Amino acid sequence: MAYVRKRLDAWEVSINKKGFLRQSRTFSTKSDADKWARHVENEMDRGIFVSRKEAENTTLSEAIDRYEREVTPLKKGISQELSRLRILKASSLSSRTLASIQGKDIATYRDKRLKEVSDATLRRELTILSAIFKYVIKECGMTGLTNPVEAIRLPSARGEIRDRRLYPGELDRICEASESPILPHISRLAIETGMRQAEIAGMTWELMDLKKRTVTLLDTKNGEKRLVPLSMEAVRILSGLTRRIDGKVWGVQSHSISVAWRRAVSRARAVYEEECQAKGENSDQSFLIDLTFHDLRHEATSRFFEKGFNPMEVSTITGHKTLQMLKRYTHLRAENLAKRLK
Repeated sequence: MAYVRKRLDAWEVSINKKGFLRQSRTFSTKSDADKWARHVENEMDRGIFVSRKEAENTTLSEAIDRYEREVTPLKKGISQELSRLRILKASSLSSRTLASIQGKDIATYRDKRLKEVSDATLRRELTILSAIFKYVIKECGMTGLTNPVEAIRLPSARGEIRDRRLYPGELDRICEASESPILPHISRLAIETGMRQAEIAGMTWELMDLKKRTVTLLDTKNGEKRLVPLSMEAVRILSGLTRRIDGKVWGVQSHSISVAWRRAVSRARAVYEEECQAKGENSDQSFLIDLTFHDLRHEATSRFFEKGFNPMEVSTITGHKTLQMLKRYTHLRAENLAKRLK
């Protein structure tokens, strides 16, 4: 039996039915209260009712906190996920209870964010939001809850294909401008191997064989072990390093490489502009602009193809699992291909 009564400016619903725990909820209008009561009683009569009480009392912000404590530390790319979780917690959705968030609310959030970020960025945010709902449903016992992210159209997964490659002289200038003594070695090794930033940061001497010119990577993005061949230049770089007591090759975190890279690029650009100004010349607006450390992986992959390696050989080196993904990382220069034409 459902009881609906008015309390101040709200309508309170209470349902007491044999065999079920008492269910109650408050609405701003009587019509919403009556509609909810009919829906719950109908599910009880049909034997399919699942209590949504916990979902109605838990905010998205609280769910994010729990997800951050229990799930995020088990993932790769923790810093990136933490950044996206902070964005979700700062949104207007965070103060809402999980049960109150519907597909239309997610769609409104999507349309607003698309004015601020790219499709690919927003898709990553919504993917995490969906994972949070799946987590509380499966792991926290909120079985009466539905995942509202699954009710909307997600932004394109393809995103903008990045085709940035190094211009002649850029890497030399970045290395010269670096305040980190190891960044130049790390950057040049990235060009020689195509390894990811986190893979380079996690390198150990124990898994290195300079005689066979290989390095074994245990902690890769896809979770599979990979044996990476080393060029003669890569061996030269590694051979010149001082061995650390802890067995690590670099002794830095992946995030630290990003920070050092951005600072070096910024300083290199400033020096370049000063030189152009001193000469009375206009600076190239694309030189040392919009260049990330991850672009070195694009550069390396493209160079492997320009050297004549086939897709299977390149994927063995870089660890790309599909030809489509390998293609996204490959941007060949026409002038280099022309040299191979008869």
